Amino acid sequence: MKIKNDLLLRTLRLEKTERTPVWIMRQAGRYLPEYREVRAQAGDFMTMARNPEMVCEVTLQPLRRFPLDAVIIFSDILTIPDAMGLGLYFVTGEGPKFKKPIITEADVDALPEIDAKTDLKYVMDGLKLTSKTLEGEVPLLGFCGSPWTLLTYMVEGGSSKTFAKAKSFLLNQSKAAHKLLQKLTDASVDYLNQQIASGANAVQVFDSWGGSLSPVMYEEFSLTYMKQIVDGVKAVNPEIPVILFSKGVQHNLAKMAETRADCLGVDWTTDLSLARELTKGKVALQGNLDPCVLYAQDEVIEKEVKRVLDSYGEGVGHVFNLGHGMHPDMKPEKLGILINAVKKYSQQ
Repeated sequence: MKIKNDLLLRTLRLEKTERTPVWIMRQAGRYLPEYREVRAQAGDFMTMARNPEMVCEVTLQPLRRFPLDAVIIFSDILTIPDAMGLGLYFVTGEGPKFKKPIITEADVDALPEIDAKTDLKYVMDGLKLTSKTLEGEVPLLGFCGSPWTLLTYMVEGGSSKTFAKAKSFLLNQSKAAHKLLQKLTDASVDYLNQQIASGANAVQVFDSWGGSLSPVMYEEFSLTYMKQIVDGVKAVNPEIPVILFSKGVQHNLAKMAETRADCLGVDWTTDLSLARELTKGKVALQGNLDPCVLYAQDEVIEKEVKRVLDSYGEGVGHVFNLGHGMHPDMKPEKLGILINAVKKYSQQ
């Protein structure tokens, strides 16, 4: 299907564009009253995520409100561990939890190999319906969590501030850790390729907790496996752009640029000018406004948007985004101010 607004895809291919494209992480979410209505109707998060009609509806809600240059399928990064039988559930105010966390190598060995086409059919059904409904208006993004980020939830049994259990697992049971990371990598490659077959025009790997590792551990336990994911997607879908987003890893941007990924997400703690210097024009860069700027007054939001665009500077390959996702208590109209400012200041 031909994409009518292909600005994002051209930017990811480092082609010259008339302005900077913009989409936002967690643009479909709790800050939108229309999202909260669907969520209330569903009763809980996973019921909503498993319902293709609801997935399609909430994926497209931000596009009805804002002139965005892409939509990202509404899902969760923990679908793979859930399909492996760890018993995913959500606690209000605490986030995701697993009934059966990974503790030993025997737990890793007991994990089933999953087939994304059948075991995660609900994700593919949501993508197919969304792609059909979207009719090529803008690109549709698919995604997965990075193996390391998934491991943290699987070993901790939920969210963590210190990652003590996950890091102990890496240090004390490194053979089991590598075995788990490989299982997750293989499942992720299959998952992303199935998403592409179901209508995704580009894919992103969310390495939310990459920055919790030292540079050496990051390379061994996160980057190595993300590189395999990029290679696995490119082997089957060479023309589909792959975005890697590792939060808090300025020290490894140069190495990330060697992975064959098309674009790197950059959080707000690294200036885009430095990120460009480190990556030497090999990849597009995505980001990187601090999400908390959206709590500011309108003129401050405009000024900060311009600052990000100026930090990137002239030339191809910049996708405007936040340095992480929208917060649930943000006002939707503030996102409108951001998007209009990107369009206003980036027109070539």
